[in-house]
Amino acid sequence: MMAHSGRDADSDAGGPERHVPVLLNEVLEWLDPQEGEVVIDGTFGAGGYSRAILERGARVVGIDRDPDAIAGGQELVNQSAGQLILVPGQFAGLEVHAKAQGFDGVDGVVLDLGVSSMQLDEADRGFSFLRDGPLDMRMEQAGPSAADVVNELPVKDLIRIIGLLGEEKRATTVAHAIDKARKENPFSRTLELANLIEKVLGRSPKKAQIHPATRTFQALRIYVNGELHQAAEALGAAERILKPGGRLVLVSFHSLEDRIVKRFFQDRTRTRGGGSRHMPEEEVPPATFELLMRKAVEAAAEETDQNPRARSAKLRAGRRTEAPPRELDVHAAGVPRLAEFHGLGG
Repeated sequence: MMAHSGRDADSDAGGPERHVPVLLNEVLEWLDPQEGEVVIDGTFGAGGYSRAILERGARVVGIDRDPDAIAGGQELVNQSAGQLILVPGQFAGLEVHAKAQGFDGVDGVVLDLGVSSMQLDEADRGFSFLRDGPLDMRMEQAGPSAADVVNELPVKDLIRIIGLLGEEKRATTVAHAIDKARKENPFSRTLELANLIEKVLGRSPKKAQIHPATRTFQALRIYVNGELHQAAEALGAAERILKPGGRLVLVSFHSLEDRIVKRFFQDRTRTRGGGSRHMPEEEVPPATFELLMRKAVEAAAEETDQNPRARSAKLRAGRRTEAPPRELDVHAAGVPRLAEFHGLGG
């Protein structure tokens, strides 16, 4: 996968860091792909991780929901001599995709969560609040768009989406401003929405480099693509498809993603339940993973200097045990409960 936004204002500007895989050396260290192994790259993107894994001699099942990424990866497929299988689809279904290709178990899974620079840098994809384009944000280029969300959802739902998924403290102000504006002219362009939010919220002198629309755009993108639901479901799918000893490596770019990953590993690596002298200790199922590091790994200063989009990246990893997989509750894992909209949100 290529570099990601890191959710900072200047991260939307593109630049020389485009298509640079974030934390590549660290991903390879903890994923540890070996010759003859099978690894799922659930977020293929521009193929940065997949290419490096192939160079280690492993076979790769690459998955991406973006048709542009699938089309762009065909050259690498042709160069791989059958070692790379590229599958269009959502990474939440990585277990199904792997089995459809004849793999009942794999040795590694890597996921680079969030939106890619390739998508951010294309104005026509509608992800950027700095470039004018259709208010779209659909990774799969199908289904309800961000324009549908801002024009059709009730104000109360917009408040929850912007507040929970964007962590925007002034979500109520933003939502009511959107509601007032859309009654006169429905939103269709990214800069229409970005300019409205900037007018309503203004620029903070302390955070002048961060665009006021950053959090709202993040919220809309996450909601339109069901990103948090996808991330949680992918963790469960990885647990089911990984062989004992298989490695799961995840790179996240904001607190909502990282919280889900952290909670998953905390739950799946527990060996003792809570208890007190008044209450018996809770019975805990066998751990399905063992942690490979105590704290999340972050990009070194050298990498962030060369690639600002790596600044907010966090890597966590675990190794699969022999314990049977468990049922997954996505909401217990940290996915907020939001209003349904054409099957999105959860």
